[in-house]
Amino acid sequence: MLRLDIQGLRAVAVMSVVVYHLWSGALPGGFVGVDIFFVISGFLITSHLLHTSPRSGRDLASFWGRRVRRLLPASLLVLLGTLVAMLLVAPETQWASTARQVVASALYVENWQLATESVDYLRAGDLPTPVQHFWSLSVEEQFYLVWPVLILLVAALARLLRRHVTRVIAVAMAVTTLVSLLVSVWLTEHDPAVAYFSTPVRIWELAAGGLLAAMATMSSGRRSGGRLWWSLMAMGGLGAIGLAAWTFSVQTPFPSWRAVLPVGGCVAVIAAGTFHGRTGVSKLLERQPLPFIGDISYSIYLWHWPLIVLVPYVSGGRLGPLDQAAILVVTLVLAVLTKRFVEDPFRRPGRSWIRRGPFRLAAVGMAVVLVAGVGVLHEVQSRREDALSTLAAAVDAADGCFGAAALALGPQLCPSKPNLRPVPFPAQAKVDRTVAYADNCWEYPPFAGTRTCVYGNPDAKVSIALVGNSHAGHWLSTLQELMGAYDVKITTYLASGCNITTARMRWEPRSDGTGCLEWAERVVRETTTHDFDLVVTSAIQTRVPDAAASKEEGRVLAQAGHRDMLERWASAGVDVLVLRDTPHVPSKIGPIPDCVATHEHDVSQCSGPREQWLQADPLADAAAAMNSPAVTTVDLTDRFCDARTCYGVAGGVVVFYDANHMTQTYANTLAPYLAEPLGAAIKRAVGDA
Repeated sequence: MLRLDIQGLRAVAVMSVVVYHLWSGALPGGFVGVDIFFVISGFLITSHLLHTSPRSGRDLASFWGRRVRRLLPASLLVLLGTLVAMLLVAPETQWASTARQVVASALYVENWQLATESVDYLRAGDLPTPVQHFWSLSVEEQFYLVWPVLILLVAALARLLRRHVTRVIAVAMAVTTLVSLLVSVWLTEHDPAVAYFSTPVRIWELAAGGLLAAMATMSSGRRSGGRLWWSLMAMGGLGAIGLAAWTFSVQTPFPSWRAVLPVGGCVAVIAAGTFHGRTGVSKLLERQPLPFIGDISYSIYLWHWPLIVLVPYVSGGRLGPLDQAAILVVTLVLAVLTKRFVEDPFRRPGRSWIRRGPFRLAAVGMAVVLVAGVGVLHEVQSRREDALSTLAAAVDAADGCFGAAALALGPQLCPSKPNLRPVPFPAQAKVDRTVAYADNCWEYPPFAGTRTCVYGNPDAKVSIALVGNSHAGHWLSTLQELMGAYDVKITTYLASGCNITTARMRWEPRSDGTGCLEWAERVVRETTTHDFDLVVTSAIQTRVPDAAASKEEGRVLAQAGHRDMLERWASAGVDVLVLRDTPHVPSKIGPIPDCVATHEHDVSQCSGPREQWLQADPLADAAAAMNSPAVTTVDLTDRFCDARTCYGVAGGVVVFYDANHMTQTYANTLAPYLAEPLGAAIKRAVGDA
């Protein structure tokens, strides 16, 4: 029997998610709507499985066939439609990541794809794809695949042991809920990015709904009496959901134990309606349009996110109020049409070939989407190979105004060439990075080791340590261009997001901050005891000191922490060359390759005022304040900016592969301007050049 109160609860869940995505400030914790969906799914599916308990492979196939008819047609339609729309309106830079995630979503492993990418530093600056919301559907599908098998096996064991089947199943669900919740708490603390998408971390939310279903089955229906108690429980549950939606935010470590609030709230609302009947909350949830929205909630969820991601490519920028309203209306229209013409015909098929062949239909539909996704990836790879050939030819034919030289010589000697397509081409620019990435030279959280890479002649006269985070790493290409001229060997000490400082920075989880401090200590110790002649260092300041109560205090503490490390190098007799941090592209422009792809005929849109692009650099400020002959600072900001403007494209070269990291191509063009200060630093360190 259809529970209108649960349909109303579905409406609360989906509208929480939609409002969060369209107007995040209005409902900063609206993402908990996904957790409500998980509980509802766990309750309904387990109720069905306990009512018609699977006893054989045929029963499992029948269950999965119904799930296939219910879920796959609409999801595959949205995936295919989104892929086509992406090709029509999105820049080429978004094709590969979207196609890759379309393939993962069609196979219902999108949550694992996102978990992998969440710890992939190379993709940290990528824009969201229009299908990444499929992660929650992937978790549910994995649940639907495993859960009936678990119930079948536990039921068989209970019969073998001559125990009450439903009671044993309830115990198994309780254990699953507890174990998964403990995993959620632990992994959210130690690896929050992976935890958010992980199936083992989320399964307890579905199992909690399943446990409620088992308890309801054992009670043989509703309980009478206690109206006030059940009403209060329902109101408290709805209040808990609302409290989570209003008070949680992207800063909230989640799911962990905090998810107990929305999950417990949802369980309470469903339990009140299950054991007592129509409480006041049930009557509220049964009022239209909530049940109607609940009926189309699946399609609303499917369509809303692709529209949110793709519409800005058509409207020319950020979503305005009219865009947001239009997205909401179009989402509802598409949801109604999808429910009427796709979901319902497959869910209640009148034709026997649909009833009898759900797996064949699923295989055909998935194959179409997979072929389309792989085809896009193949096209991207083909274009990338062409782009590499073009880049090599452009570098070989480079004139005196290529890359940084254009800013060094100025517009009179190097006038702009608006008809010249910049290199690397945008899709290639996104992956035009220093070899330190391909060579796996990075230490990542929790910074347990001290990974190094060595470049150049092992017997070189001068030994340089390149130390810092990613904004030290992107100078490796520039230094490599100069290795032959100065007979140097370069050893890298690079860590993702970690600064060489004695100031504890604010990390989530906090243990990563401890690991970063320990890594910095090990690096300074090694670079002061392994016969390095010169340390070259640079850093982006992405975090504030833990002890800072204000922005100004954070700047002072960060500078003091960097100074401590610089003094340790200087006192050990190791010279230091500090490279002032590169400009940062404002978020309104976004990753430069995406901007260039969107404005190929007017790349000036990818430039901006100098004062907005330059950021504070506590490391360089600390070096300058020391006034020590052993510590010098180099500022190449003028090779990125003129007196008023900083550029995303300079001298026909794309400057950044995201919003602040240099492309390898542009870094190479900076070599002539780093040559003199590097040579002077080497001379001071070893006595000659």
